[in-house]
Amino acid sequence: MSAPPTTSSSAAAPDFRTEAQSLHDDLVTLRRTLHANPELGFQLPFTQKTVVDELEGLGLEITTGESLTSIVAVLKGGRPGPAVLLRGDMDALPVAEDTGLHYASTNGNMHACGHDMHTAGLVGAARLLAAHRNELPGSIVFMFQPAEEVEGGAEPMIAEGVLEAAGVPVIAAYGIHVEADKRGRFTTKGGPLMAGFADLNLTVHGAGGHSSQPQATRDPVPAVAEIALALNTMTTRSFDIFDPVVVSVTQLEGSQASNIIPDTAKLTASVRYLSADSIALLQQRVPEIAENIARAHRCTAEVDFRIGFPVTVNNPAETGVVIDRLGEAFGSEHVEEMAVPRMGSEDFSYVLEKVPGTFVFLGATPEGVDPNAETNHSPRVVFDDGLLGDQAAALAHLAFTRLADEVR
Repeated sequence: MSAPPTTSSSAAAPDFRTEAQSLHDDLVTLRRTLHANPELGFQLPFTQKTVVDELEGLGLEITTGESLTSIVAVLKGGRPGPAVLLRGDMDALPVAEDTGLHYASTNGNMHACGHDMHTAGLVGAARLLAAHRNELPGSIVFMFQPAEEVEGGAEPMIAEGVLEAAGVPVIAAYGIHVEADKRGRFTTKGGPLMAGFADLNLTVHGAGGHSSQPQATRDPVPAVAEIALALNTMTTRSFDIFDPVVVSVTQLEGSQASNIIPDTAKLTASVRYLSADSIALLQQRVPEIAENIARAHRCTAEVDFRIGFPVTVNNPAETGVVIDRLGEAFGSEHVEEMAVPRMGSEDFSYVLEKVPGTFVFLGATPEGVDPNAETNHSPRVVFDDGLLGDQAAALAHLAFTRLADEVR
């Protein structure tokens, strides 16, 4: 496998941005159909059927998932070569929509993170690239993924063979995620881009009794309260500020009545981190703190870490080329290199653990709307589907030029 090119020249690439203009109406219709019918998690039957129907006639090799309603579509180019993977996630959130759009969802779920845009944009990229099949020196794998918002659909899709679907090695992987930001601005960076996450569940065991006689109990509640405060202090004293960890205590549970001291008290926290070393150290430090504070209160502590998505790490070399090529296609004023990572998480990280590639954000707040007013996951967030052509063109451009690099 060769390294990505050091030059950003892509003069031989088609003008996908102009070609995408002819797809505008179809992509908007598709996106709004998906937006009005959002589905959750691993099983998205309406979404899957809609996408498969949209891909008909493009000459793609299409397979659907066994354990989830995924779609893998492979475009074989006119010349032999490796493969590039393009990914779009398809699931929605359990959020009741409050946008007032005429195509708003009414089923209690909402595409509040823009995955309907991702799906329609990836269909657009498939159409653009299929029109240039004979020029492609290799294959394109289109990864339509359920369940990004929950346990993660990327990992089971990898297990079911998405990275081997073309029958040749996948040399690069790209994804674009819309966000509430300046319309038409692409942002990304090499190295850690988004945080890994874990859930921390901590239980302090004591001995309960009547609230009027605390001396006769081993009260776990003060111990949990002290642990909650100690976790905040611990992150500033154990971790480098340039490799940050965020521990947010989000739930505390004790007795169900005001006059009962419980046998147990519980704490739940959300953890975000940017390196494997950090989460390893956190898994060491939290039990130390919890057990020692609990012991001081004549209690014991039980700590359970549930590790979620890993850190999303963009390949630095690939990302340098991506930034240059997006600048060529859309103008350098529309591309910005991020200074620091985001502390949100994304399961495209599983793909990037196995394949060098780049995840990119695209600002999609409509003109005249404050991008800070409503963010992703808000019931009132609105994304501009007039950008679908640019989203499709960007994906197609990155995939086409990456394959072209292999024959230079």
